[in-house]
Amino acid sequence: MPPHSSKAKFPEPPGIEALREIPVETQTLAAGTTVARLFFAAGDYPSTWDAFRHYGPSASRFDHHLPDDDGLPQVQERGVMYLAAGSESIPTCLAEVFQATRIIDRYSRDPILAGFELRDSLTLLSLRGTFATAIGASTAIHSGQRPRARRWAQQLYLAYPKVDGILYCSSMYGNEPAIALFERGQRAIPKRPIFHRELKDPVMANILTETAKKIRYELI
Repeated sequence: MPPHSSKAKFPEPPGIEALREIPVETQTLAAGTTVARLFFAAGDYPSTWDAFRHYGPSASRFDHHLPDDDGLPQVQERGVMYLAAGSESIPTCLAEVFQATRIIDRYSRDPILAGFELRDSLTLLSLRGTFATAIGASTAIHSGQRPRARRWAQQLYLAYPKVDGILYCSSMYGNEPAIALFERGQRAIPKRPIFHRELKDPVMANILTETAKKIRYELI
């Protein structure tokens, strides 16, 4: 196969034992770091700002859930919460969550933006630097086939049991930091958020309008 092919740059994961032989590269998010998430309070699978999703795998990129014997999603102990960090965390959430339609819909399923400060530090496996290459993948892991990325997440979860999640690049918003937090990071979730607003709240109008214009999403 030609070395420049996308499959060569983003192959199947090599196996848990092979990964364990590679020294892990991590990044620590200190206690008090502010992170953001966008979730849906209504619809088929309503959630809350502090809830991990234990049903999966879904279509999300780094779900580490195991499917059932028929290859279907199931409820399990493994849970995930997708977050964004940094100064652009809110537009990152918007770009990521609404990427399938490129429409920021303020009403369907009652989307809510929440922000909170970590109550404990998190140790995250970093795919934002050279580690993605060291493990046999590449930065294509951030934008390549999602089923394959989920298989990587399943193996990384087992190969590095001391990491709380995966730090990766948002392929939809300028490689800003995004996080797939495993249920191992539950201890870092505080009792209360510092920000909690429905997208249809008028206070959200400016940032929604600005983000939609910047990334050319429709806003409804």
